[in-house]
Amino acid sequence: MSDAEWVVVRPLLPVPGWLRGQGGQPEAYCHRAMLDAVRYLVDNGTKWRAMPADFPPWDRVYALFRRWRDHGLIREFHDRLRRKAREQAGRDPEPSAGVIDSQTVKADAAVGSDSRGFDGGKLINGRKRHAMVDTLGLLLRVLITSADIGDRARRAGSARPGRRRAPPTGIGPGRRRLHGHPRRVRLHRPLPGPGGRQAQ
Repeated sequence: MSDAEWVVVRPLLPVPGWLRGQGGQPEAYCHRAMLDAVRYLVDNGTKWRAMPADFPPWDRVYALFRRWRDHGLIREFHDRLRRKAREQAGRDPEPSAGVIDSQTVKADAAVGSDSRGFDGGKLINGRKRHAMVDTLGLLLRVLITSADIGDRARRAGSARPGRRRAPPTGIGPGRRRLHGHPRRVRLHRPLPGPGGRQAQ
């Protein structure tokens, strides 16, 4: 993380309890080094134990990451950064509109059938990542579902209380499951005959 990035990020970080007079033990490592370690891990896709020795010990970095994740501080930190970016662009801090898109990824054989589905449009059996961004392209939410859940159903399923919700399984009328795979049903309708009457 560059010095310019740290100047922006530092005031947006969650304040530890010991700095607010709520007790606790001061952390032994700088938050900047911890964030650099997490960013390195996400960028390179390495394992926690394979983190280079230039960073703080991997178990301390993981403990901070887990604590932030369990207390919702990662989302809070991300939302603060997004609001800051929107203010710098001359927009309201909170967006009033969003765009939803999804990407279907093939699931490995080890993934359970209860957490994956079949995307009929792309003919992929796996999972789907739904991403919602604002009009500036800044991330609002990410949700992982089975591949048979569409964007429209996911949007309706996350509606405010009191509004009609889509079925949580994403299986509507005319679609059935057989042994964990969707079954395609073709309806045969009689063709219209001469004069608008149906052929016999």
